[in-house]
Amino acid sequence: MQEITTLGQLKKSAYVSKSIKQELRDNLIIKLSRKEKIFEGILGFDDTVLPDIERAILSRHNILLLGLRGQAKTRIARLLITLLDEYIPIIKGSELNDDPFKPLSRFGIDEILEKGEDTPISWMHRSERYVEKLATPDVSIGDLIGDIDPIKAASLKLPYSDERVIHFGLIPRSHRSIFVINELPDLQARIQVSLFNILQEGDLQIRGFKLRLPLDITFVFTANPEDYTNRGSIITPLKDRIESQILTHYPKSLETSMSITTQEANIHEEQRSKIHIADIHRKLIEMISFNARESEYTDEKSGVSARLSISALENLYSTAERRMLMNGESETISRITDFWGVVPAITGKVELVYEGEQEGPYNVAMHLIFKSCKELFLQNFPNPNQKIKRDLKDEYGVIKAWFSGGNNIEMLNDDGNKDYEKNISQVAGLKKIAEQYIKSSKELLPMMELILFGLSESEVIGKNILENSLHFSDPLSDMFNDLDE
Repeated sequence: MQEITTLGQLKKSAYVSKSIKQELRDNLIIKLSRKEKIFEGILGFDDTVLPDIERAILSRHNILLLGLRGQAKTRIARLLITLLDEYIPIIKGSELNDDPFKPLSRFGIDEILEKGEDTPISWMHRSERYVEKLATPDVSIGDLIGDIDPIKAASLKLPYSDERVIHFGLIPRSHRSIFVINELPDLQARIQVSLFNILQEGDLQIRGFKLRLPLDITFVFTANPEDYTNRGSIITPLKDRIESQILTHYPKSLETSMSITTQEANIHEEQRSKIHIADIHRKLIEMISFNARESEYTDEKSGVSARLSISALENLYSTAERRMLMNGESETISRITDFWGVVPAITGKVELVYEGEQEGPYNVAMHLIFKSCKELFLQNFPNPNQKIKRDLKDEYGVIKAWFSGGNNIEMLNDDGNKDYEKNISQVAGLKKIAEQYIKSSKELLPMMELILFGLSESEVIGKNILENSLHFSDPLSDMFNDLDE
C-alpha cells in the first residue's frame, strides 16, 4: 500500500474496486466461515437481532434499527466498520472520497483527465469511513446534502448551476462510507424526502439544481417507536425504501443483563480492589430495571435504558466507597442501605406517568428498590406468609419472637463495618437462617440484611425509614406508637 501512490501503480496491483455493500458482504462471509465474533461486546442478541443484521448485510440492504432507548442500536452501527477493508484508495485531495477507477466528483474526473496514470492516490482507513449524525428538528438540507457557495461562484466566475460551486454536506462527503442517522423521526419531512431521493434515484437537488451523483453509501438509521407519536414519524416512502427494518429489545434474562452491566460500568480499579459487591446486590440492580419497565408508575412505551443498571452499579460502588472513607476503613462490602445512593441513577432514567408524578420520583425509586428486595428475598428464602403445616417448625419463628419481645435494631446508612455487623448480628436466629443459603462467607451479612428487608416487605416485622438510618422493630409496636402519636 505504501508503494502505491499513483493511479498507474494501482492499476498494476491486484486491487479490485467494489461497492461498500459488497465490501461489507465479502468481509462478513469471511468472518462467518471462520466462525469469528462479529459484533464484539453485544450481548443478548445472538439469536434475535444479530442474525437479522447479518442477513441484511448479505442482502446488501440499508438498515433501520427500531427499538426503545438503551438497546445498543448505535453501538451495533459503530461496530459495522469492523466489516470494512482496512484501507481503500482514493484520489488524493478529493472531498468525496473518489474511487480512482470510478471518479464521482468533478474534481476527481478532472484530475484523471489531466494527469492520467500519474494521478496521485492516497489511502483511507476504515475508521474514517464512518459518519454519524443525530437527527434534530433544526438539521437542514445544507447540513446533510449541501448548498450553493456564493463565494466560490464569485471567485471562480461560475454560474450557480455548476457543481463546482456546491459546498457538499455530510452525505456526499460520506461516499464509500457507512452513514448513520440516529433518531430518524426527528428529521423534518422535507429532509426525509431528500433522503428518499438519494436512496431511490441517486440524485441530489440543491436549490432547484438537479445533480446526478450515484453515491455509494450504506445507510443505517435508528429510531425509537415512542418518537412516532411524540416528535414525528418516518415518512412512508422513505420507510418503504429502507430494505431491512430490525427490531431490538432489552435483555430477556437477569444473567444477560448482569453481564452487560458488568461489561459497561466504568469502575475504577481502586474501587474494585477495596469494595466487594455481593452477588445478590448485582442481581438486585437488574431486578430494579426489570421492575421499572413493568411498573404502573413508569411509561412503558418510553422504556427504561440499560444505562439505569450501569449507572446504578457505579453509584453502588461509590456509595460504599464514601462510607468506607468516612469510617477510615481499608475495605468493605455492599449493603442494601447503600441503595439509597443508587436513587439518583433511577430517577434520571425513568419517565413517569401521571400516577408516578403524583407519587414523586424519589418515592417511585424507593418503591422499585423495596419491591425488588421482596422478590429477591422470595427467590432465595421460604415465603413467611405461607401457612405452616402442624408438623413443621416456623423457620422465622425465632426472629419473630425476638422482635415481638420488644427488641429492635437501628442501622445508620454510614455505619462502619463493625457497627453494621454488630447491629445485624444481635437479631436472634437471623444468622442461622442465612448460613443455610450462602455459598461464601462474604455473602453472610448481605443475606442477613436481605432477610430483614424481605420480612419487613412481607409485613412480618416493621420498618421505619429516617433520613440517615433504618429502624426494624415489631410491627405491632410500630402500630401502637403511630396511634399514640
